[in-house]
Amino acid sequence: MKKQYQVGVVGATGMVGQRFVSLLENHPWFHLAVVAASPRSAGKRYEDAVGSRWAMPTPMPAQAKELIVMDASDVEAVASKVDFVFCAVDMKKEEIKALEEAYAKAECPVVSNNSAHRFTPDVPMVVPEINADHIRIIEDQRKRLGTKRGFVAVKSNCSLQSYVPALHPLMADFGVSKCLVCTYQAISGAGKTFETWPEMVDNCIPYIGGEEEKSEKEPLKLWGHIENGQIVPASSPAITAQCLRIPVSDGHMAAVFVSFDKKPTKEQILEKWAAFSGPAQELELPSAPKQFLHYFEEDNRPQTKLDRNLENGMAVSIGRLREDTQYDYKFVCLSHNTLRGAAGGGVLLAELLAAKGYLD
Repeated sequence: MKKQYQVGVVGATGMVGQRFVSLLENHPWFHLAVVAASPRSAGKRYEDAVGSRWAMPTPMPAQAKELIVMDASDVEAVASKVDFVFCAVDMKKEEIKALEEAYAKAECPVVSNNSAHRFTPDVPMVVPEINADHIRIIEDQRKRLGTKRGFVAVKSNCSLQSYVPALHPLMADFGVSKCLVCTYQAISGAGKTFETWPEMVDNCIPYIGGEEEKSEKEPLKLWGHIENGQIVPASSPAITAQCLRIPVSDGHMAAVFVSFDKKPTKEQILEKWAAFSGPAQELELPSAPKQFLHYFEEDNRPQTKLDRNLENGMAVSIGRLREDTQYDYKFVCLSHNTLRGAAGGGVLLAELLAAKGYLD
């Protein structure tokens, strides 16, 4: 593993791209060397290209301001300046797939926040605490692409980052048979602020395009296994989801109802949550939370405003665990959607890949 990697952010002017730029400031392993975006931004200073659209709670990093935005479609030029890129572009799915594979074939690894490659069978979709072992599929992907260094790895959808981590520690001993989840999702998940989306003030929209399908299917890939050069999704548990957009700036909440093959006690569930850690903690990755899952005893927690930034927005908060009349148990979860759920999860995945030698 190198002491420092030169990094590019492709799609740097959008909200998730801005979050990547923000998180890379003073990162101990990664140095922001390139920002890339659409041709209309190319050639401008990053500060000028973003202008009044900077949506982060912290000021734009001084070093990033002066970077000249490159054209994201000029793959060879970008790839020649970096060790790998984060990708957070806003394009059609097929265009994203083609762009990310172009970077991979230029021997530039891609850590993607986009959904385009999440169901490509040899592309690992990783939450480092849950399925870090899936990164070994990269060797099979490299064979398909004909690359030595290049590959694409993705993080999962932001909404399931809250409830999947809570279910995962319970599966081996108790067997999760079915799960119903309702997610209440922040407007930043749509790349919006209240200034740019005033219609969301005092409003709730009971539909987010494609989100329910992702919430039901992506966990099964996370819990899948590698076989014959492909990731084979798990066949269970059965998950059904409803996803609502609510007037909150950041933070996705989930109301979870779950049944087990072997019903645990409440105390057993709490013990599993308190003890759970994964490779991100064992490797002491820079962005990893010390305690991944935090349980609140108070009836009115977790709260979005109070708890979304727990452990720099990289931990998951859980509360209100109790028995249910139709399922075995119900509880509430919360995660920060643009940190753990988006750019922060991407940086953590890149740290895992670096620690395991895939970015060298």
